[in-house]
Amino acid sequence: MISLDSALASSPTWEVDVAVIGGGPSGLMAAEVLSALGVSVHLFDAMPSVGRKFLLAGRGGLNLTHAEPWEAFVGRFGDKAEAVKDWLDQFGAEHVRAWAKELGIETFVGSSGRVFPSEMKAAPLLRAWLHRLRHAQMPVKFHMRHRWVGWSDDGWVFETAQGRVQVKSKAIVLALGGGSWSRLGSDGAWAPRLQQRGIQVESLQPANCGFDVVGRSGQGWTDHFKSKFAGQPFKTVAIRWVDLNGHSHHRQGEFVATGTGVEGSLIYSAAKDLREAGLRDGQAHFELDLLPDRTLEFVQAAVAHPKGSRSLSSHLKSRLGLEGIKMALLYELLDTAHLQNSQSLSQAIKSLPVRLLRTRPLDEAISTAGGVALSEMDAQLMLHKMPGVFCAGEMLDWEAPTGGYLLTASMASGHRAGHSVAQWLGQAQKIISE
Repeated sequence: MISLDSALASSPTWEVDVAVIGGGPSGLMAAEVLSALGVSVHLFDAMPSVGRKFLLAGRGGLNLTHAEPWEAFVGRFGDKAEAVKDWLDQFGAEHVRAWAKELGIETFVGSSGRVFPSEMKAAPLLRAWLHRLRHAQMPVKFHMRHRWVGWSDDGWVFETAQGRVQVKSKAIVLALGGGSWSRLGSDGAWAPRLQQRGIQVESLQPANCGFDVVGRSGQGWTDHFKSKFAGQPFKTVAIRWVDLNGHSHHRQGEFVATGTGVEGSLIYSAAKDLREAGLRDGQAHFELDLLPDRTLEFVQAAVAHPKGSRSLSSHLKSRLGLEGIKMALLYELLDTAHLQNSQSLSQAIKSLPVRLLRTRPLDEAISTAGGVALSEMDAQLMLHKMPGVFCAGEMLDWEAPTGGYLLTASMASGHRAGHSVAQWLGQAQKIISE
């Protein structure tokens, strides 16, 4: 237990009904549920304002949820699907869209099945959400720049610009986020504090992340490739990879070359399996199909066609449309012998091994894997070892690819936690009354 009593002798102590720590989507949703049920809620956050990562996610168009069929949606959560399904039953994709509409935000389904606000922005939705919370019949009270730093014998301790304060509450919701984008508030500092209370926390790892590559020389990209192609996309490609169970996966889309490797939606779709393979084997790899709309036979015939006096680059551009970053990658990863052999070159165009050394650092990842083990909580998301303490959002041990799944499940867990707190308070009051 972290004891801060010696530094708190003269600190003020507040007594509240329910405290929510964390102003991301899960914390805000828990606060909304409780407020609507007439419960007094105080929300604390270390940052100057709430929803900072939510706003960042909306810069390129806020992906609220996904419209794919229910079973496929639930399956995106992998080995945690059964637990997450329990939350989604009460607040799934259709609930998210209905909730947004109640806030005055219309949504639409994009060509990929992803659901976006009509204006494609996060800020109007967040403003409407906060207006609802602040002007509810039981308004949520916000306390910004209050960083949770541990416990005293009398309550939860927060660091503020005016010094430390203690908060006593009948129940509390921890919605502290993962460990990525620490400058926006999710720094994972909560993990050792819970571990010291005997709570099992799986190590935080990058999810939906980029990877550093291993080039032909055993190092990363060459200086030439980095200088000319870092930041450029690989469009209309496909990747194949194998998970730890030996199952092969195939997906088409696009990704981006970075200064050290690769990132982007297609890479994120395989990130969990590639990360786990890297942890097990020291390295991971995927096979890249540069021309997924062409058969191997077609490519073989085109490559074998006499090129006359043309260079290899001109020949492949003319016969297959290969140019730019795709052509550069072949030169980057293949030696001269493979480039000059039509069979091995054709095979590489359709199945080019890209070796990965490591994930990019945790703080760069879109989201986090690991967190509070689900076995530490009951179905209502209350910690077995800390009655009255509930957890929600990305700080729990689950993960999902991008596409609206992360946001939906985070909100769904906050929705579950909010209702669970209300039920807990009702039961506690009943015991007191008896």
